[in-house]
Amino acid sequence: MQPVHEIVGNAIPLNRADVDTDQIIPKQFLKRIERTGFGPFAFFDWRKDPAFVTNNPAYAGAPVLLAGANFGCGSSREHAPWALEDIGVRAIIAPSFADIFRNNCAKIGLLTVQLPQADVDYLMARAEELPATQLVVSLERQTVAIAGSDWVRHFDIDAFVRHCLLEGLDDIGLTLQHADAIGAFEGGRTALLPSTAQAG
Repeated sequence: MQPVHEIVGNAIPLNRADVDTDQIIPKQFLKRIERTGFGPFAFFDWRKDPAFVTNNPAYAGAPVLLAGANFGCGSSREHAPWALEDIGVRAIIAPSFADIFRNNCAKIGLLTVQLPQADVDYLMARAEELPATQLVVSLERQTVAIAGSDWVRHFDIDAFVRHCLLEGLDDIGLTLQHADAIGAFEGGRTALLPSTAQAG
């Protein structure tokens, strides 16, 4: 996955709490076997309303999503982060997240930022103004800032998740950091046992 350092751009103001994964990507679209191509179906039912925020071309391709509390609740489908990634979202800011959703986001390089409700409300109001406010989300500094202003907030993140995002390491990348040790182990195994060496 791509390393995450700084994300700059406008934000999609999804001013709803308890947004579940069934709404992010409905079940009828989970039959695809690829990880890509889910973007057109993100928020499929809500997008039937012409006034729904992602139908507004002003927010097309925005790299930040603002949302209410308990974002990503419901089923554990990993397709939900894939769908958000596919519409261009690289960071999500909310007062709280469902744990499994947040974990699934980290595994694909999608940054989740938890800020107090009052800060999210303020950013939401700014994002609803057009032309949209530009946000600067820095994982290195662990800050969210409004470009061109002195508004800055710090956020906490698990140290291991931060390391993986900064280095662009998914589960496979973490494993391959130990390729030499794995190779040495395989070299000492009897040929009667199955090999776990990486295929050339």
